[in-house]
Parts: sequence; structure tokens; C-alpha cells
Amino acid sequence: MALLRSVVFAIIFYLGTIVAVLSAFPVALAGPHALRAHAVNWARFHGWCCRVLLGIHTRVEGVIPQGTVIVASKHQSMYETIELLRLLDQPAVVLKQELADIPGWGKVARNYGVIPVDREGSASALRTMLRAARAAIAEGRGVLIFPEGTRVTPGEQPPLRAGFAGLYKALNLPVVAVALDSGRLCPRGRFVKRAGTIIFRFSDTLPPRLPREEIEAAVHQRINVLDSLNPADCAG
Repeated sequence: MALLRSVVFAIIFYLGTIVAVLSAFPVALAGPHALRAHAVNWARFHGWCCRVLLGIHTRVEGVIPQGTVIVASKHQSMYETIELLRLLDQPAVVLKQELADIPGWGKVARNYGVIPVDREGSASALRTMLRAARAAIAEGRGVLIFPEGTRVTPGEQPPLRAGFAGLYKALNLPVVAVALDSGRLCPRGRFVKRAGTIIFRFSDTLPPRLPREEIEAAVHQRINVLDSLNPADCAG
């Protein structure tokens, strides 16, 4: 049953995504606000597909932040990259350069106002990231970053990449960390997804201007608080 659900989900969601990407080009003519609303509608469509076709639901714990704040999230699957577009207020998303260079989708993403970054972490890449982040903040938008830099399996707790600390120091904004457990139901590298509830736990607000070691330790601890799950359950 899980395999059948996953096949139906893939067909319907990706066909819908093609339609969303193609329709985004004329929507973009109305300006960035219209395009961001379009992106939120796509995220809602994704959520509907997950709930109805896969039996996957979202449970939010804590307070969802608003306005200009850095949201630093755990990253275990594609699920949260889309669901957070729905939960947050039109965030500027830090994502790897390769995604922003995908023909068609990449142009739409750039028009939306994402922040492409070279994961090698060069000084030039950091400057580019900061320029895009400051432009988002000037519009009153927050910044969403996955500070581990890539998807990990449940239980993995890699150190945060340097880009997070650079962004935190330069932007002088508070941080809200997000722990989640999407890897239990949507395991990395696996097509078949399991039904259940994915938790998004928003932390307390961490203030700006903390020393690098302190903010990194605080965020690392908070994004990993759900990793006390049974490893057998996380294995999918």
C-alpha cells in the first residue's frame, strides 16, 4: 500500500509541479508578491498531496516566527523545504547553487527571491549570500537556512557549516531553530514514504550578537532535540 501511495503521489505532485512552474512565468509579470503567493499555493498543494495521498500530516510545536528573523532548520527530506514555505511568511530560502541553476525552475526560484549559495563556502559565495539576504530583509522577509548544508538521516548530527555563522554575524538578527523528524516517514534516498505525523518544533528565540561558539552550540542542540527517537523507527 505504501508503494502504491508513493507512486500516485509522485505522478500527481510532479505533474502539478510542472503546471505550477510553467504558470509561474506569467504570474511573475505581476511582481514578486504575486509570485510568492503562487509559491505558497504550490506548497499548499504539496501539503494536500501528502495528507490525502500519503497520509502524512504536520504537527507544529512552539511558536512560528514572523518577520525578519533567521530560521535555522534541521534537514532530513524534501518535505520540510516545501512545508516551511507554507508555515513561514514568504521566507528567503538559502539553497545550493545547483538548484537555482535548474532550467525553468531555477529562474522561478530566483524571481521568488531565494538565496543561492556555493556550498564550498568561499568568501565570494558568502558575500553573494549576504547581498541577497539583506535585500530580503529590506522587504521585511525572514531568512530560512538549513545550517547542516545537506539532508541527513535521523540520528546524524553533523556540525553546522560556516555559512550560518557568517550570516548570523552579518545580519544581526535573532534566530529560531527548527527540529523535525521527517526522515522517519520520508527516508533519504528512498522512493517509498510512510504514513504518519511529522513534527516541526520551533525553539525559543535566540538573540543576535552571541559569540560564534555559543550560537552554533545553541542551534545545533535545538535542531537535534528530536533525535532521541528509537533508531529502529527512524530507519524507515
